Amino acid sequence: MCGTEQVDPQLRTLRAGPLSVEFDNGAIRYVRIGGVEVLRGISFLVRDENWGTETPVLDDLQVDEKRDAFSVAYRGTCAGACGRLVYQARIAGGSDGALSFVVEAEPETDVLTNRTGFVVLHPIEGLAGKPVKVLHEDGREKLSLFPDTIDPRCPFTDIRALSHEIVPGIWATCTMEGDAFEMEDQRNWSDASYKTYVRPLRRPWPYRLPKGEKFTQAVRLQLLGTLPAGSSKNPDPSINLTIGRAIGRVPRIGIGVAADEAKHAFEVAELIRPLAPQWVVCQVDLRFGHGQDELEGYTALAQLTGAGVVLEIITKGTLDPFGELAPLADAVQSLRLNPEAVSVFPAQDMKSVQPGAPWPAMPTFEQNYAAARRAFPGVALGGGMAAYFTELNRKRPPTGALDYATFTTCPNVHAADDVSVMETLQAIPHLIRSTRAFMGDRLPLRIGPSQLGCRENPYGKSTAPNEANGRVCLSRIDPRQRGLFNAAWTVGYFAACAREGIEAVAFGDFTGPFGHVHRKADFVQPWFDEQDGRMVYPAFHVMAGLSKLSGATLLSVGTSGADNIAAIAAEKDGRTTLWLSNLTANKQSVQLSNTPISARIALLAADQFERAAADPNFMESAGRRLDDQVISLDAYAVARVDLHRSSSA
Repeated sequence: MCGTEQVDPQLRTLRAGPLSVEFDNGAIRYVRIGGVEVLRGISFLVRDENWGTETPVLDDLQVDEKRDAFSVAYRGTCAGACGRLVYQARIAGGSDGALSFVVEAEPETDVLTNRTGFVVLHPIEGLAGKPVKVLHEDGREKLSLFPDTIDPRCPFTDIRALSHEIVPGIWATCTMEGDAFEMEDQRNWSDASYKTYVRPLRRPWPYRLPKGEKFTQAVRLQLLGTLPAGSSKNPDPSINLTIGRAIGRVPRIGIGVAADEAKHAFEVAELIRPLAPQWVVCQVDLRFGHGQDELEGYTALAQLTGAGVVLEIITKGTLDPFGELAPLADAVQSLRLNPEAVSVFPAQDMKSVQPGAPWPAMPTFEQNYAAARRAFPGVALGGGMAAYFTELNRKRPPTGALDYATFTTCPNVHAADDVSVMETLQAIPHLIRSTRAFMGDRLPLRIGPSQLGCRENPYGKSTAPNEANGRVCLSRIDPRQRGLFNAAWTVGYFAACAREGIEAVAFGDFTGPFGHVHRKADFVQPWFDEQDGRMVYPAFHVMAGLSKLSGATLLSVGTSGADNIAAIAAEKDGRTTLWLSNLTANKQSVQLSNTPISARIALLAADQFERAAADPNFMESAGRRLDDQVISLDAYAVARVDLHRSSSA
C-alpha cells in the first residue's frame, strides 16, 4: 500500500447528535454538522526551525461517548531536535453543535520553534469566494470573503473569531484564544484548506519557548440558528460514473530527471522505453557545477526515449546571467541536443521570500529571460518557478517574455499522513485557475516534475531526513512512491490537470527516491531490495498507460463521489479508455452508468502487487472481460477499463 511498515493511525468517529468529528492521533478532522463539513480540522502542533512537524506521542487517552455528548482527554508529548514539550488536551462536543479543544502546555526544555500552538483548517470546497465574518482582536467585526483565487498574502490578521454560513440560516463561529492568530491561504502549498494559525509570521521566527513557562490555548465552535433534526451519520453514497462528451485533449505526460539519476536510467533501459514519456525535465544546477557531463547524459537519454528535452537550469544568481548560460549553450550546441524548451531560474528563487519582504540582490525577470533568449535562440522559453506554486504566486513574472509558465507542487509540506496528502488533489484545480488569473488564459501552462517527495525545501536549510522510512513532511524519501498509494495519487493528479486544460504534466523520475523503476540506493526500500531481477513500482503502470493517451480526445467524467475516486477518460483510435483510482484506504464500488457493448478491465491492487512489480506489461496481460457494470476497488487500487459504448451512450 504505502511502502512502509509504519501504520498511519486510524481515524475514530465521535458523534453527538448532528455533530461528528474524526479523532486522529490527538487532532480532530472533518468537523461536520448533519453531514455538512464545517471545519477541515483542529490540531495542536509543534514545528521546528525548518518547519518540520513533530509527531506527538499520546498517553493517558480517555474517550467518553454518550448519545448527546462526547469528550476526549490525553497527555501529549512532542520531543525532537527542537526540544521537549508536554501538554494536557481536552476535547468536548455536544448535540447543540458546540465543540471545544483546550490545551495546557509546558516546555520541559527550551523549545526552538517556528510555530507552536493551534492550527484551524476551513475546507475550500463550498467556501472559496463565499462570505466570512472576521472578528478581530480589538473587537471590530468585518464581513469579507474567503479568497477565491489563491491569495499570496495573509487574507486576515489579528483574528479572534471566524464565522460562516454552513446552511441557510445557520452560522458557525470558530473562536481562538490564548495568542494572536492569522489566516493563510493554504492552497498555496496545494493543501485543501484555509489555515488559521497561532502567532503571526510578521513576528520573528524561529522563537524560543522557555523551559517551565506554561501557556494555555483554546479553540471553540458554536452555532447560531436552529439545527435541523437528524443524525450526524453520513454514509458513503454509491458512486455512479458517467462518461460524457469531448472536453479537450489529454496533456502530454513527462518525467523529471535529476542529474545524479540520469546514469541509472540506462541501467534499466528496457524498462525506460515502455514508460514512453513525451517530455523529460532535465535539471542542470550550476550551484553544484553541472555542465558538460550532465548534458551528455541527457542527450543520450533523449535518444533512448525519443522524448523532448526541457532543460531546467538553476543558475548561481549572479548579475551576469548570460555569462553563466553561455558555456551551457555552447555545450548544448556541440552535443546537438536540440532541447524543445529551456527554463532558467536564479538560485535566489529556490528559497522562499515572504510577501512584502525585500528580494535578495539578483537578476530581474527581464534580465534573466533576455539572457536565456540570447543563449538559446529559437528555443521555447518557460518561466515561473522551479519550486512550488507558492513562490510563483508571491513572485509573479511578466508573461510577455514567456512561451509557457511552469511550477511544481509538493503534497507533504504541512502534513504527511495519507489522508492529508490525498486531500491535496482537491487543490490542484485551484492552483491552475489562480495561475491563469494572474498569468493570463492564453499562456500555456506546464506543471512538474511533481511527486510525493520534496525536491527542494524553500522554507528551511534542507529537506528532512527519513531514516525510519516513514511519512515525513518535506523529505525527499517518501515510501509511498513505491506503493499503490502513489499509483492512485498519480491518476488523481493527472486527471485534475487534464480537466483544467494543462498542456503538459511531469512526474517524479525514472529511478531513485522519485522513481518509477527500482534500483538499489542509499535508503531502505522494503521488499524491493530483497528481489532478484528488475522491479517496477505500481505507478510505473499508470505512467506507461497514460502516456499512450497523450493527445487523445479527453472526455468528461461525472462521479457522485469525486473526493473518493479519481477518473480520467479518453478516446483514441476508436477506443474509449477509462482510468480509475481509489483515493482512500476503504473499499469503493463504482457503477458505470453508461451501457457498454463490451468492456475489459485490468486491476492494479494489493493482491496482484508482486506480479505487477515483476511484469512491466502487467496491465496488458492482466486484462479480463468486465461482466457487469460494477467495478470494485480495494484500498488505493487502480483500474484501466477499455470499453466500446453504444452510439446512444
